[in-house]
Order: sequence, then structure tokens, then C-alpha cells
Amino acid sequence: MEMQKPPPASAGDGCLVGVLRVPVKIVAVLVVLPVRVVWDLLAAVARLLNRHVLGPAGRGLRRLHDAVVRPVLRGLGRVAATLLMLVFVWPWTGLWRYVLSPVGRWLARLGSAVAAYLLRPLGRGLALVARALFVWPWVTLWRQVLAPVGAALLTHLLRPLGDGVGRALRAVGRRLLAPLARGITLVGWALGMALFVWPWAWLWRSALVPVGRGSARLAHATGVALVWLLRALFVWPWARLWRYVVVPAAGAAYRYLLAPLGRGACAYLLAPLGRLLVGAWHLAGRISRALGRGLVRLWRGCVARPCAWAYRQVATPAGHVVREIWRTARAAVREARAEVRRALFGAPPREPVRSRARTLGSTTAVGSAPAPEISLHERQG
Repeated sequence: MEMQKPPPASAGDGCLVGVLRVPVKIVAVLVVLPVRVVWDLLAAVARLLNRHVLGPAGRGLRRLHDAVVRPVLRGLGRVAATLLMLVFVWPWTGLWRYVLSPVGRWLARLGSAVAAYLLRPLGRGLALVARALFVWPWVTLWRQVLAPVGAALLTHLLRPLGDGVGRALRAVGRRLLAPLARGITLVGWALGMALFVWPWAWLWRSALVPVGRGSARLAHATGVALVWLLRALFVWPWARLWRYVVVPAAGAAYRYLLAPLGRGACAYLLAPLGRLLVGAWHLAGRISRALGRGLVRLWRGCVARPCAWAYRQVATPAGHVVREIWRTARAAVREARAEVRRALFGAPPREPVRSRARTLGSTTAVGSAPAPEISLHERQG
């Protein structure tokens, strides 16, 4: 059985699909298939270990734990808990419940009784004595003596005296101090203008402004000179060097050195390397196709052809034999049933005997002898 050629690629597939199909097949055969085989083997080994080693071991350990370890640990835990309760909990609980708590309640009741019947009356008496000695005399002195005397002095002496003094001071200030303040203000303004404003204004107009303008012009000229000097020292030489030396040298180097080297490298190095890579690519494609054809032939030689031979040489004749035996047995059972019915009831059978000749839908004859060409009434008569 010859291997069928794969159908040609559809017209819609581009060159990118054709370029990527071969490496994908190579990766699938050389990388994915071994990894999947190893994974399936590991999975089968893991299932086998889980089914026959780890699973029974785990169930045995669980039963051992349920039967031995858990009761022992539970008993040890209960004993340890009882010992800990006996050593650390029950003594302190009894001490608190039967000693400290009753003593604390008795002391609290005693303190409440002492505070209610002794300390509270004593505190109230001391408070009354302190008030009688230190508060009430000063309050009475303030209310009965100092407050009335102060109110009388404020009403009849201090307030009239303050009003008179204020009126006198206002009259003196209005008649004497106001003109004096005006004169002092005018004299101070005149002295300030004569001493501080006019001299500095004259100095600004006559000296500082011309000096500033001359300094600005001098600084501008100095800056222009420095700019020209910096250009002459640092800009123009490098510009001339770049324009008349570097650019022509670079152009000549590219034209007469780099371009021929690049063309030679492309012609004698990159092109053979590219052809070598293309040849290696085509060789890898041929190897992958040969590997695929070998696997297909191996499958056909080891599995498909033996199975087809077994089907044609063993299963088909055995099926034909079983079919013949089954048909013969069925015809014999049908004839025996018809004979029994005829012997018991004497009536003609309800269905006629089928012909043993070749039928229209079958491919082989049921029997070698044809069915008798005799009508049903003649056979029964």
C-alpha cells in the first residue's frame, strides 16, 4: 500500500505560512513529541505507583494511625492535660476562689464601712473648720468693708478727679502741643529734604547715571570682544576643520574604503552564508520529511499491514464460518418448530419455508442445493 501524497496547499496560503510550516513540524517532531512521550510515561509510572505502592502504603499508614497512634496520643494528651490542670490550674483556682476572693470581698466591705462611718464625717468637719478659718473671714471682709469703701472712692473721688485731669490735658494739648508738633514736623521735613533727598538726587543725576551708562557701554563692548575672541579660538577653527578636513576625509573613506569593503563582504561572506543557511534549512526540511515517511512506513509495516492481514486472513474467514453455522442452526430450528407444530395441531404453518437459494441482497449462497420448486399445497397433500 503506497503512501498517499498530501493534498497541495490552498491558493490562499501565503509564503509566510509555507516558511513557518516546516520549522513548526520540526519542533513538533523533535521537541513536542519526545516531551509528550516522556510525560505520558511519567504519568503512567505515577499512576502505577499510586495504585500499587503509594495508595496501599497510605491506606495502611492511615489504618495504623487510626488503630494505634491516635488512641495512644489521645490517652497521652488527656494524661498530660490532667497533670497540667492538677499542677498549674486547680491550685491557683482554689486559692483565688476560697482565699483571695473572700478576703478581697471582706476588705472591700470593711473599707466601705470605714469610709461611710468615719472618713466621710471627718472630712466634712475638716471642710467646715477650713471654711470657718480661711474662707468666711476674708469673704466677710471683702463684702462688708473693702467693696463698699472701693465703690465710694471710685464714685466720689477717683472718677471726678480723672475727668478733671483729662479735660485739663486735652485743653493743654489743643492750645500748646498741637502748634508745637506742627512746627517740629515742618522743621523735620525741611531738614530731611535738605540733608538726605536733594544731595542724593543731585548725586544720582550728575554722577551715578553717567557712570552707569558708561559702564554699560564698556561691558557691552567687552562682551562683544570676548564673543569674537571665543569664536575665533574655539568655533571657527573646529568649523573649518569639520568642513574642509573631516567631511572630505569621511566621504573619501566611505567611497573608496568602506563601500568596497561592504560590497566585498556582501558578495564573498554574507551571500555564501545565506546560501549555506538556506541549504541547511532545505536539508532540515528533507530530513523531517524523510523522518515522517519513515514513521509512516514503520506504522504501516508494524501495525497497519499486520492488522489488515489478520483481518483478511483470520477474522473474515472466521466470520464467514460463524455466519454459515448460525444460518444452518437457525434453519434447522425453524424446520423442527414447523414439524412439531404440524404433528401437534395438523394445521399448515403460518409462514412459508424460506428459499435456500441465493437471495437478491446476499453475496453468497446459503446452501449448495436449490429450494424445491413445489407449491405449498402439493407438499402438504
